[in-house]
Amino acid sequence: MTAIYLALAIASEVIATLALKSSEGFSKPLPAAIVVVGYGISFFLLALVLKHFSVGTTYAIWSAVGTAAIALAGIALYGETANVLKIASLGLIILGVVGLNAAGTH
Repeated sequence: MTAIYLALAIASEVIATLALKSSEGFSKPLPAAIVVVGYGISFFLLALVLKHFSVGTTYAIWSAVGTAAIALAGIALYGETANVLKIASLGLIILGVVGLNAAGTH
């Protein structure tokens, strides 16, 4: 169940970050509300995960997977560039998360 909470925390953070772009500096109420609620849900779920997993591994996975997902969403949704360095860097993020999981979560 803890892994599901972590996945939902990541998804909520990604949704909130995408809404942050759409909020145009918090000038649009609906996207701004999604940002606040999304980050709130994400941190709540992250707190539940931290009851069972180490803080270093949890935060590294949460932030790395979120970063990679946002970078890919930027490419897919907003037409941001997808050059070799960006794709290779995303691969390194994924390898880092795999390495942290291989090292253990406690």
